[in-house]
Amino acid sequence: MLKVYAWSVCPHCHKTIAWLNEHKIPFEYLEIEEQPQEVIQKVVEVNGGDDWVVPTMEYNGQWRPGQVFDAARLEADMKAWGLL
Repeated sequence: MLKVYAWSVCPHCHKTIAWLNEHKIPFEYLEIEEQPQEVIQKVVEVNGGDDWVVPTMEYNGQWRPGQVFDAARLEADMKAWGLL
């Protein structure tokens, strides 16, 4: 299942989650600040090693770093993962 590491106050996270819901893509929401240190460290690593950036996504071992919401890019990435 698609995992979405997000932060409750992040507007890009809210838009991404709304987009996933609209497209009926099932996902598990994971509040970044509530994750164990090893998960946070992996999210930091995926995002270049300085800090965590959200929304970061993981699906079947493939990672999508956190980024500004862009519907076209998100759609392309979900298609590439076979979720659309």
